[in-house]
Amino acid sequence: MLVTRSTRVLTALVAVGFMSLAGCATTGSRSGASAKRHSTYDARTFYETTSVAGASFSHDERRILFSSDKSGVFNAYSQPLEGGTPTQLTNSTTNSVFAVSYFPFDDRVLYTSDKGGNERNHLFVREVNGQTRDLTPGDDVKASFAGFNGDKTAFYVTTNERDPKFFDLYLYTTDGYSKQLVFRNAGGWQVAGVSDDDRWLALSKVRTNADNDLYVWDITSGSADPQHITSHEGDVSYRVMSFTPDSKQLYYGTNGHGEFNEVWSYDLQTGTHKPVLKAAWDVSYTYFSEDGRYRITGINQDARTLVTILDTSTRRKVKMPPLPKGDIRGVTVSDSETKMAFYLNGSTAPSNLFVFDFQTGRVKQLTDTLNPKINPDDLVAAQVIRFRSFDGLKIPAILYKPRQASRANKAPALVWVHGGPGGQSRMGYSATLQHLVNHGYSVLAVNNRGSSGYGKSFYHMDDKKHGDVDLKDCIFARRWLERQSWVDGKRIGIIGGSYGGYMVAAALAFEPEAFEVGIDIFGVTNWVRTLKSIPAWWSAMREGLYAELGDPAVEEDRLRRISPLFHASNIVRPLLVIQGANDPRVLQVESDELVQAVRDNGVPVSYVIFDDEGHGFRKRENRITASEAYLDFLDKHLKSLDSGA
Repeated sequence: MLVTRSTRVLTALVAVGFMSLAGCATTGSRSGASAKRHSTYDARTFYETTSVAGASFSHDERRILFSSDKSGVFNAYSQPLEGGTPTQLTNSTTNSVFAVSYFPFDDRVLYTSDKGGNERNHLFVREVNGQTRDLTPGDDVKASFAGFNGDKTAFYVTTNERDPKFFDLYLYTTDGYSKQLVFRNAGGWQVAGVSDDDRWLALSKVRTNADNDLYVWDITSGSADPQHITSHEGDVSYRVMSFTPDSKQLYYGTNGHGEFNEVWSYDLQTGTHKPVLKAAWDVSYTYFSEDGRYRITGINQDARTLVTILDTSTRRKVKMPPLPKGDIRGVTVSDSETKMAFYLNGSTAPSNLFVFDFQTGRVKQLTDTLNPKINPDDLVAAQVIRFRSFDGLKIPAILYKPRQASRANKAPALVWVHGGPGGQSRMGYSATLQHLVNHGYSVLAVNNRGSSGYGKSFYHMDDKKHGDVDLKDCIFARRWLERQSWVDGKRIGIIGGSYGGYMVAAALAFEPEAFEVGIDIFGVTNWVRTLKSIPAWWSAMREGLYAELGDPAVEEDRLRRISPLFHASNIVRPLLVIQGANDPRVLQVESDELVQAVRDNGVPVSYVIFDDEGHGFRKRENRITASEAYLDFLDKHLKSLDSGA
């Protein structure tokens, strides 16, 4: 994504969880006797909590544009700053709509949407009269908004309309939407940012998953070759963060000076590099408000984000008034630099939108997303723990302990594996996890070696060792659970999505009796096919994927060895598989073939396919169905097991 300040409105959606069907009941409806009295709730109750994300101030700074699934499908909404009921601006009942930005001088709106989760996002405009227009038509086109230009008379868009493999940069006028090609991407670059003076384009070039380079290109000169600005030896990772508002410097992140990502600056005139910010953890991002009065920085501190807002005029951090428990996310400062929109999210509190007034110091909550049928006291706070794996390495994980669990009422448990490879389980609200824990299942979300956020050495420990060292970490997560006095050590399963789904299938195929059950959510089962069929628009990242996982053209034998599909005859434990039919990353055939192979073993298999979803489930009813399927499967195949106690 380009990193002009306008793109800050594209606040990343926290991974949309998966769900289930039913109503509210008292303790004992599914979870049996409890140590502490609390209520249990069905999946529908959990998922009627509203998901919200994104923030863009209107030109008069009286409203905020954001995305919400209040209708059951994500749509764009406009929220008055003084409070009250938001206005729904789009009315999709099928494909999710994600708000991007208000226009700078009127009430037109940009938004993005794909078809059924196929990830071929198009950019749309909603006119003031409510009519909509697709600005990037084409069945195979994938497009992204990339920020308004310096004087706000045009906006940048990246699309792969010319070549499905690479994204070119275009400039669209705000008046009439005529477009011109700014940068023809013939070299597999990742377009990463445009300066506010519309002169400099920042580019990234991937070499491996551990090494890449940054370049800048002078748009005004029409120079044929971008300028390489990160000459180095060895493996170093670089990432564009932000141009400064005066367009004199480029801020970037790098792990070239230690284990963790630091912020450095590059002077566009002198070519000088200088350190800006470092921490004991990865600095995830830093960016500026419109005229540079405020700099917003996020640090990935032990699976939670620590956000600071620096007043650059005083060099002091902005002091926030007392807030509910949770972490600040998705900060957007208005163009006048007098107001700030942000989200607050915690493990027992879903994201809510707030607005802060820099002049008065007052903060106002604009949304209340938790389903009122849920008593917040029934939710479970997550905690970070660490356990030692097979080689003594300490592995971080996030623990959710059911309220009804005790030495006298031992809980069945699940090892949760995140996506990736290279993802991270983080502190924050998850309807999926709260639903499982509410019904008596302990969850340990393991950040096995190879996870991001714990330094570059930890991140690369599983390169070309997938299905081996990372799986052993998951097995030792189980052993940690077994030692807890309130866990039933003979009833522990494994669950995960995408790469986490691969880990589930790998566990059942390579360590057939390590877990009692497995839930594979659109997981890779055949790495040879997956790596040969990656979406065309991932071409710029292909070498990074091959460096981590292997090149199927030369390492097919090894990839077959680590692919659960070719070892499915070993699977003896019950399996649930969930798949989106439109998934462009993990094709449905991956799940189809695994399910058939396990059925051929005579092993219980449940299979749920969503015809209108891709890699992750966005529609509320589908998330409800999925989450209910998890619980039904676990109640039948895990909770009902004789623990032998």
